[in-house]
Amino acid sequence: MSRAGYSASMSPVMTRARTSTGAGVIAILLLVLAFGNQAYVEWAAKHAQGANAWDLLLRTLAWPKWFVTSGGNASRDVIAFDIRALLLIVFVAALLGMAGANVVGGSGAFIVGWFAVIAGAALAALLTAFITTDASFYNALQSAASASIYGLFVGWIVGIMAALTRRPAVSAA
Repeated sequence: MSRAGYSASMSPVMTRARTSTGAGVIAILLLVLAFGNQAYVEWAAKHAQGANAWDLLLRTLAWPKWFVTSGGNASRDVIAFDIRALLLIVFVAALLGMAGANVVGGSGAFIVGWFAVIAGAALAALLTAFITTDASFYNALQSAASASIYGLFVGWIVGIMAALTRRPAVSAA
């Protein structure tokens, strides 16, 4: 069977699911890498302290912080933050992958992408809060709450990327 024959027999729903999932995963990966890195987190902590929407967004973008060096933080906290950023990407990918096959339209992909970031961030924060130096159930719930704010304010970017993906044209061979 030729390669062209294989692509013509692929299900359009499965192709759409893969492209929406891939776009959403790439979007969350880029967001975590660009705005969760140690340099941006430190910059946002110093420069985005105003009481306006723009500074709130800049601070929120820094939520999935990950570290290359400890920077004065306890090693348990550094490990927890690094695992949290990784779990955020994994959970968003899993949620997009599971729901992507059932999404047909662009608006559906937008909602699924946005929800995946809200739920993925909250779950990642809830699980990794027990690794930190101040681990408690209360702190885990607080961490999940701040994570869901991240998902609410930033998840629309992943939703847009998932909704904008178009499946390739399938030729009838």
